[in-house]
Amino acid sequence: MAAIGKIRSWGPGLVVILGLGLVGFIAQDGFSTCKGQAQMDSSTAGVIDGEKIEIQEFQSLVAEYQELAKLQGQDNMNEDQLNSLRDYVWNECVNNKLVEVQAAKLGLTVTEEEVVNVLKEGTHPAISETPLLSQFVNPQTRTFDANQVAAYREYLKQQSQTNAQAAEQAMLFERCWPRAEKMLATKILEMKYQTLLAGCVMSNPVSAKAAFENQNIESEVVMASLPYSSVNDNDIEVSDADLKAKYDELKEHFKTRADLAEFKYVVAQVVASQKDRDALMATMTKASENLKKDSISVSDVIREAQSQVAYLGLPLSSSALPVDLVDTIGKMNAGQVTAPFESRDNTLNVVKFFSKENVADSIEFRMISLVGLQSAKATADSIMNSISAGVAFDSIAKKYNQRGEKTWMSSKEYEGAPTLTADNKTIYSNLLNAPVGQVKNLELSQGNIILQVTERRGNVEKYNVAIVKRTIDFSNETYNETYNKFSQFVSESQNIEGLEAKCAEYGYVVMDGQVTNADHTIANVRSSHDAIKWLFTEAEEGHISKVFDRCGDNDRLMVVGLSKRTPKGYADLSTVKETVKQEVLRDKKFAKLAEQLAGAKSIAEAQAKGARVDSISHITFRAPVYVPSIVMPEPALSGAVAGTEKGAFSSHVVKGQAGAYLFQVVNRSQREGVTFNEKVSESALRQQALQQTVGMAMQELRDLVEIKDNRYIFF
Repeated sequence: MAAIGKIRSWGPGLVVILGLGLVGFIAQDGFSTCKGQAQMDSSTAGVIDGEKIEIQEFQSLVAEYQELAKLQGQDNMNEDQLNSLRDYVWNECVNNKLVEVQAAKLGLTVTEEEVVNVLKEGTHPAISETPLLSQFVNPQTRTFDANQVAAYREYLKQQSQTNAQAAEQAMLFERCWPRAEKMLATKILEMKYQTLLAGCVMSNPVSAKAAFENQNIESEVVMASLPYSSVNDNDIEVSDADLKAKYDELKEHFKTRADLAEFKYVVAQVVASQKDRDALMATMTKASENLKKDSISVSDVIREAQSQVAYLGLPLSSSALPVDLVDTIGKMNAGQVTAPFESRDNTLNVVKFFSKENVADSIEFRMISLVGLQSAKATADSIMNSISAGVAFDSIAKKYNQRGEKTWMSSKEYEGAPTLTADNKTIYSNLLNAPVGQVKNLELSQGNIILQVTERRGNVEKYNVAIVKRTIDFSNETYNETYNKFSQFVSESQNIEGLEAKCAEYGYVVMDGQVTNADHTIANVRSSHDAIKWLFTEAEEGHISKVFDRCGDNDRLMVVGLSKRTPKGYADLSTVKETVKQEVLRDKKFAKLAEQLAGAKSIAEAQAKGARVDSISHITFRAPVYVPSIVMPEPALSGAVAGTEKGAFSSHVVKGQAGAYLFQVVNRSQREGVTFNEKVSESALRQQALQQTVGMAMQELRDLVEIKDNRYIFF
């Protein structure tokens, strides 16, 4: 009993202990929830209408589109191109999901049989909008040609026997084709849905006539104007109530569909020092001297100087030369070698000019490949003997399981190559120079090729030149010096206020910026994604980041500080206060100027009240009216002028973006050389309305569902 009494005496303390334990349990649970959310975000590219898209899934989709781009000749994408592709894929994911949901509600489907039939008929507009498939649409008939697909497959199969690149292309094509068909099915479904929306759009002869007149009926007016700039801002009183009322009126304009961060930032650029320039000049001078010596291999000089331009040893068209060097090369003589010179692309250059030649740009040829054959040399000699004896080229080719068909090659095939093997150079040299009709036996490192050039076309002027091009770049020593100085500046700054206080001392400038979590760069500086990620995942208001290095072309250092972060939705009045204030000032200035112009019944009376006067012609309803005295286009005047009879004076003062206006319509006529075609105008009007309807419908669907874009966490 004594023990129980003692425990009772602990009652208040136990309550406190148990309470703290409960709080700790809840806090731990909350922490686990937050941690779980963070883990979800760390593996999720985004959420569309409640459906998560895992980052691996999104990356796989991007990889598929990259492979499709490769087949269309777009390989090795740079950072900007890759970001654009990711944006495209994300928008496709969103649109496809939205259409899929609506189609399911409406019972719309696309079957495999339907896709097959669409490809057979070849006229469906979805084909032209589908990657890969669009390559096989005949530009004259605008019809998908399955025969072209079969021919291309056969071409790749034939080339694959001797060309590793063609073999890889063939595998890529077969891998991508089913994906393209799947994308076609998605496009067909989207167009079915849009067709239903199209049923909501109607046009009629009256609307078509009005649309034609809006575009082609021109008015001439005499315009009287009073600019808002004639009223001093300090003479206008703007209250908080005014701002609140205008904000409520314009609230929809301040709706954002992505999180927004306002920030301060400082960027330092690393540039080559004089020591760096001198070292590069020494390398280029040596290259120039070596190119003058016949005893030294040109390829060795190019390689030793680490030129950014490969030496192919073949004539190149001007389009294949560096743009900044074309004029210089065009003025050079055979055997001439330049001294090192600086070009506008921040490079030092040395050029050796060998020759200028007229060379065919397109070459037709056929060949029999014996590459990889053990007895290639003996077999090649046998084939040459057979050809000399009059045996047909194609019949010999068939004997070795080759078609031996004539094929066209463009010089662009080698001009765009970063380098050429000795074998490739031998083949291209013979294609360019071998006599037409002559059969050549080419001995290569892996076997022989029997080659015959059958025709050449399109002779163009080409240049055989060796180019040493090097960017005037900074050394590691220079980079480290710049980095150390910038790091010292950031470490002493501590916060945004510190950045602003220290920038003058270190010679930097603090800039203001805004960025959304859907953007890819800070202030258009490439490779600044990590700064965006920091702003939206780690930053606290007033704090500054670490130094982000290797931004831009690995030549920019950056620090950012978060001023304010605003979630997507409607921006707070405090965020858009200046914009709202300008609108209030415009309203109040217009009221003053309208009062000043009150009672004016003619241009002369308006001018007597201080208005400026302009004569303006070629005014249509479809285009803003440019007012010379105000130096601004004014959309509001287009409708006001169109609604006023010829010879009449405006019935009221018109409120513009930059001023208040009165006018008189002095003439009206139809634009010369145009006539009204009811069917054409009605069709154009309907198409325009359809595009607007589809666009608005898709945006409305986006606004109605949850869309969370987490891609900024990853790239």
